[in-house]
Amino acid sequence: MAVYFDHRIDASDTMGSPSEIAWHRIHPLLAVAFVSTSSTPGGCVDVYLEQGEHIPNAHIERPFQPMLISWHPSKRVLAIGWETGVVIFWSEQGVDEQQIAAGTHRAQITILEWSSNGTRLVSADKAGVLIVWRVDQHGRVQGSPLGKQDYGKQLTHCIFKPPAPGEDLVQLAKAAVSGDENALDMFNWRKVGKGDAPFKAGLQQGITCFVSVTDGTVYHVSEKGKSLQVLHTDGPIRKLMYMEGKEILMVVTEALFLSQHSVGVDGTSQELMKVKLSGKTGQKADIIWVESGLLITATGEIGIRLWDLDKDENYALTLDEQLGFSTGEIINCISYCESKGIIAAGTSKGQVALWRKTLVNSLSGCKIDGKDQWKLQAPIDLEGNIIQIKWGSSKNLLSVISAGIVLILNEQVMSAHFNQQVAAMQVAPNQLNLTFFSSGNQQMLRTDMHVKGVYVTKETIVVWNGKHTTVFEPFGPSLRNAGSFPCDSCVLAVHEESIYTVEPNRVQVRTLQGTVKQLLVFSEMEGNPCHLHICGNFLVVGTDTSHVKVFDLSRREAKPHCNAKNLAEHVPNLGRIASVKCNSNGNNVSILINRVSEDPNRLPYAAGLAMLNGTPDSRVFFYDVEMDTLNYFDFETGRPSSESCSMPRVEESEMEKAHPEMSELLGRYPVNHFWDQNEAKLFVCEAVSAVSTPKQSKRSANTETNYPEYKVNAVVVSFFITQEHGLLLQESFPKAVSHEALMGLEVPYYYFSKKSGETRNDSEPMPGAPSILQMVAKRPLRDFVGLEDCDKTTRDAMLNFSFYLTIGDMDEAFKSIKLIKSEAVWENMAKMCVKTRRLDVAKVCLGNMGHARGARALREAEKEPELDARVAMLAVQLGMLEDAERLYRSCKRFDLLTKFYQASGQWQKAIENAEGFDRVHLRTTYYNYAKHLEALGDHHLALSHYEKSDTHRFEVPRMLLEDLQTLEIYVNKTKDKSLWKWWAQYLESQADMDSALKYYEKAQDYLSLVRVHCYLGNIQKASEIANETGNHAASYHLARQYEARDDVRQAIHFYTRAQAYNNAIRLCKDSGFDDHLMNLSLLSSPEDMMEAARYYEEKGLQMDRAVMLYHKSGHFSKAIELAFATQQFNALQLIAEELDENSDPALLSRCSDFLIEHKQFEKAVELLVSAKKYYEALHLCLEQNLTITEEMAEKMTVSKDSKELSEDFRRELLERIADCCMRQGNYHLATKKYTQAGNKIKAMRALLKSGDTEKIIFFTGVSRQKEIYIMAANYLQSLDWRKDPEIMKNIISFYTKGRALDLLAGFYDACAQVEIDEYQNYEKALGALTEAYKCLSKAKMKSQSELEERLGQLQNKLTMVKKFVQIRRLYEEDPKEALKQCENLLMEPELDQTVRTGDVYALLIEHHAQQGSFEVAYKYMEEMTKKLPSVNVTYYINQQIIDAVYKAVGVPIKANIVMEKVRHNSAEDGDEVEEDVAEDSYNGPED
Repeated sequence: MAVYFDHRIDASDTMGSPSEIAWHRIHPLLAVAFVSTSSTPGGCVDVYLEQGEHIPNAHIERPFQPMLISWHPSKRVLAIGWETGVVIFWSEQGVDEQQIAAGTHRAQITILEWSSNGTRLVSADKAGVLIVWRVDQHGRVQGSPLGKQDYGKQLTHCIFKPPAPGEDLVQLAKAAVSGDENALDMFNWRKVGKGDAPFKAGLQQGITCFVSVTDGTVYHVSEKGKSLQVLHTDGPIRKLMYMEGKEILMVVTEALFLSQHSVGVDGTSQELMKVKLSGKTGQKADIIWVESGLLITATGEIGIRLWDLDKDENYALTLDEQLGFSTGEIINCISYCESKGIIAAGTSKGQVALWRKTLVNSLSGCKIDGKDQWKLQAPIDLEGNIIQIKWGSSKNLLSVISAGIVLILNEQVMSAHFNQQVAAMQVAPNQLNLTFFSSGNQQMLRTDMHVKGVYVTKETIVVWNGKHTTVFEPFGPSLRNAGSFPCDSCVLAVHEESIYTVEPNRVQVRTLQGTVKQLLVFSEMEGNPCHLHICGNFLVVGTDTSHVKVFDLSRREAKPHCNAKNLAEHVPNLGRIASVKCNSNGNNVSILINRVSEDPNRLPYAAGLAMLNGTPDSRVFFYDVEMDTLNYFDFETGRPSSESCSMPRVEESEMEKAHPEMSELLGRYPVNHFWDQNEAKLFVCEAVSAVSTPKQSKRSANTETNYPEYKVNAVVVSFFITQEHGLLLQESFPKAVSHEALMGLEVPYYYFSKKSGETRNDSEPMPGAPSILQMVAKRPLRDFVGLEDCDKTTRDAMLNFSFYLTIGDMDEAFKSIKLIKSEAVWENMAKMCVKTRRLDVAKVCLGNMGHARGARALREAEKEPELDARVAMLAVQLGMLEDAERLYRSCKRFDLLTKFYQASGQWQKAIENAEGFDRVHLRTTYYNYAKHLEALGDHHLALSHYEKSDTHRFEVPRMLLEDLQTLEIYVNKTKDKSLWKWWAQYLESQADMDSALKYYEKAQDYLSLVRVHCYLGNIQKASEIANETGNHAASYHLARQYEARDDVRQAIHFYTRAQAYNNAIRLCKDSGFDDHLMNLSLLSSPEDMMEAARYYEEKGLQMDRAVMLYHKSGHFSKAIELAFATQQFNALQLIAEELDENSDPALLSRCSDFLIEHKQFEKAVELLVSAKKYYEALHLCLEQNLTITEEMAEKMTVSKDSKELSEDFRRELLERIADCCMRQGNYHLATKKYTQAGNKIKAMRALLKSGDTEKIIFFTGVSRQKEIYIMAANYLQSLDWRKDPEIMKNIISFYTKGRALDLLAGFYDACAQVEIDEYQNYEKALGALTEAYKCLSKAKMKSQSELEERLGQLQNKLTMVKKFVQIRRLYEEDPKEALKQCENLLMEPELDQTVRTGDVYALLIEHHAQQGSFEVAYKYMEEMTKKLPSVNVTYYINQQIIDAVYKAVGVPIKANIVMEKVRHNSAEDGDEVEEDVAEDSYNGPED
């Protein structure tokens, strides 16, 4: 809680009336302009400090009025514009009138604006003259202006375009973080004052601004003063604003029109939007622009208006009379503090209204926006009409002009202190509320000073304001002043008759009257004391150099209890100590610190303040004086330091399961901490939510996804701290909304200060708590609920109990309270068992409590497999409903959670849980809720939930039975057939047959319609209904009626419609209706067919019907027997067609014999196969030449797993089947059966007969047998392998895999012969012969001599072919030698077996013909003809060469023709060619 102290400025009445106020942006300096109220014109400007003290040399008075005052953004330099055009500067050095020469402006100054970095100043006057000045690093205007423009019209507004951020600030921040003293000094506001800025941004280039004139024109002014018109409005301009980042210029006119213009780099603009703002026109409006995209206006109304331009929404904030504002109060002026998020508004009745911005709802934790995020505070009451209000300086001071005076308002946190059962709470600047808990008294203390601090003990109350200290003592029912003395100490502590104050490097020990009686000196290294705290007989001191020292006060003089501890040596990035507290034994000190940020990018504009004070650390440190160790607990992670203690370091997910309360502590930082004033190991801390880190955001996102819970803003956490066990979490709970802050701890209570306006009692009132507590609230510790007024022995026992329970030592906990008979203690221990999950202990506690119902429920819950589910039942019995709910959720027992919600009356939650997680019990939940509503008398809502549970057809009529009119309306409205039927039955019971028939017809209940009509005697109408609808039940009922009336034919008809054929058959047999009997039997069941067949058989007539019925009923043997007996062969044939393998084998055999007799061989074979007489079936197929189909063969194939036939029989059968298939030419099927029989050789032979090359190759590949490889290769050689390389490849592969190298050699030999005969390619033939020789040399044959003979033959072939190949190659180089070798080759006796003689002669003939030796060529041709009389010469020699030779030697061309003829004949028939050639050769000479 905070209050605003008001300080009136130190100004005399002769100065006149204040007209303008201006705060420095950083320093607490307020400039005030006064205008003379006397007949003598004139005015002055003065500068004041934060408490209104006047600065001696800061008074500038002139005989003319000041019009504008403007502070340099960083320097202590003030520019003042006067009505005569004079511009005067003030700084700490004094007044300077020479920076801007007199006469530069000759009219009233209307614009005086500094650039954001202070390097430029723009001045303009009423005559329209605008000048741009350069400013040096000391804030002084330099020399002649950079630019000057004369617009001829009054200039009204000026706004600088924000420059792009430079790198200097970032570099400076990095230097400061790394420890650069100069950089730190530049960020340190305390050391500013020597003319240096807190930080120096580098000179930004391209500084430009926008100015407006009275006619609504806006100009863009460059750094050099060059001007460019960018836009023109319809009227005078009231406000110019610039939206940084989006590069948008915003203009508000006097008529309250807002327009937005996009601005280019060169200053050109384009209008984006124009809108009329709400508000009174013609009055002075105060308009402010917030950089977050918010426009705030005050136009002389009872409220203010806000426009959020980013979200495109607007709303109004008004004053609330319930908070103390007056009716009809008008707001004159407004100001916004961005660092605090507060809008301040001055009213016409002397009150200051404050709206504070809150982004998160304190109750739900939900994010809020719009109007709801602004909370109106209690007003600050001043006097008169407030005409101007301004926030300013880095200290966020507020100044107002009201009733001719200037006030400075400084927000001060309300002082509060609790000690020794006395609490003091500041309620006004000079007023304290005192509460004495030991006596229950409450007093108000008024002082003559503005209190900045208070310290209380049971015997003294000390207040101080930083300059003066006053001591009060209780005197009867009131207080008296016991002493007063001047003292500049900012902190103070009291112990017995001594007051401890601080001054540089020492602590003063004073009497209550202020006399110093002892000095506690600190060295320069230890620093200046700035924090004091006393607990018991020990004083702890914290210094500005982060040292901590403890003193013992139990003796006459204070003695050091330990050496000073330097925290900076153990804590990196330590900024300063924020608070120190010690326990009652003086052996443990808790410390809160501020740390320095390591990330310069997060430094805001006021970076210096952040660098000086740092940000709150998420850790609370504990200094163990005896062990000289420093440990901590980190609220950000929920973990202690590694050297701390026994608290387990587990993962976050496991932590939340094992310690659900720990998850609520994460992502926070401590703000208040206290030790119990008597119990040395009990510590309490208040922690509030911090800005989420990405890790915490992810965790909270997951939590909100699973369960819709919100995180509270502040929690209170208590710990037990011992050297043996370290840090132990004892209790945590959210701070109540009505509580302001934690004030202290003294068993059995926590003490809290209450928020302003919270006059109600604590949100958790405890029995016996005094009702007089208003400003201070107290809450009992968890283990002391119900024991608040216990004696010291019980209190100590309960503390020990709580401690042992916390460390998990249940035995010691039992010993601590074994003598305590209070049920509240045992109940509290049972509640602790919910936290510790100790159900065994809980049973003992419930027994001591006498809680029989709870013990039984706990015993019954033991069947649940999840521990959390059993613990939840304990929590339910103890009334800990929130814990029970959390436990059920954590173990995902949503079914039990649904029951829990129902039992606790939380029906809406039960339904939501069932809809989302427990769909199995959703209808049950609806039903139970409906029953609950029915019990409450809410029939309308109960009816809706009965419908959702789908039980309305029974439950709604039962519920509304006493209200028949409502029930009839509901039945007609729902249009549900079941309800119509129920209503009809009800009407029938009431003898209202006509209405009943109507509703039966609506419900389409034809049985009931027929029944009622029969009852009424309308049997004809009943017959019509039964015939039209065909309803079986209605037809059956009607048939019974006709049977009772002996109308057999109608009865049979309706029995048939009802498909009650047995009844119809019964009537037919009784009445002799044999014709109907056959048809009905065929429609009925097999049993009825059997009965009818027996009927016909017994009568001995129509035996064909008996056979058919036996057949249809499935009794084939009886049907066949009867058919044979009565010689019904047609029926027998029909029966045989339906027999299958499931039929009786004997029956199948008998039928097959019958079919063979009647030449039905195919069906007979099928029956033989079904009877498993496979050999007979095969014999019949061969005998009658029946084709064995694949289906038949599969039926005859016995599976390998068959136990009826042996494996040998199975193979023999399969081979017999395959043999039959071979005889019938079905080679593929034969192959399949041979394969199934395991005879792959026969299978391959069958496949070879089929000639299916593709399947042969595939079968060979999968069989992998030597014989099959050879058979396949032999088969492939019979194909045209010369034209298919794939076949040749397979031949070689199969011979190789079959290890038939002799056959492979023969194949290579054949390939060589093909190459020679077909293509004359002796090179390839040589390669083939070489491969053949290699294979044959590796082959193994039965006859070694035969092998050697074949090798010799191959060797001869190789030699001959190789010689001819070499001759051909030699011919290219030495033709003569080649011809000579050809002649030698022709002398070889077995040449023609390998090398064709014709090819050798062809080489000789072609050579001599080409050389022109035609005679020699002719000679060789004649030799060739004689050696090869049956060969066509043209097959070896080109026809043209032959013609040329014959022509050269004079041989007639006729021979050539004959030769050509021979060639043609040889192409047609080889055999005939030989005969013709022989005859011609032989007859040639005769011609």
